[in-house]
Amino acid sequence: MILATLLALAVALWYLVSHLVRGDQGIDWYAAAAPCELHRTSCQAMLGGARYLSLAVDAPGGIRALDLLPLTVTLEGVEATAVHVDFVGREMDMGLHRFPLEAQDNGRYEGVAQVPICTEATMPCLPRSW
Repeated sequence: MILATLLALAVALWYLVSHLVRGDQGIDWYAAAAPCELHRTSCQAMLGGARYLSLAVDAPGGIRALDLLPLTVTLEGVEATAVHVDFVGREMDMGLHRFPLEAQDNGRYEGVAQVPICTEATMPCLPRSW
């Protein structure tokens, strides 16, 4: 019984630390302006007012686990000090997968990401909607 209690506490602590490290506090989520299929085209979100965000993945062969994915985020009407892209499992916690992007010009940020290994029968391998 003591072992089961210690195991339950360890799992609870892992979830707590995972959420604190991820830094989801103070994040506002916006739906894509149209159905988003990143493997085909960029996705846009209206952030209110004259503010927009666009995410593009350069993956002409599709988005596959462990492939390097060049990412481009474009911001309009938004001043950002840093831009990161998080990949989060749908209906399954797969841990923290955060990729920093580097500022370019005109509100454009670029970087490389990688989708971790996952089983598509268990969870679709797609980036988190924003």
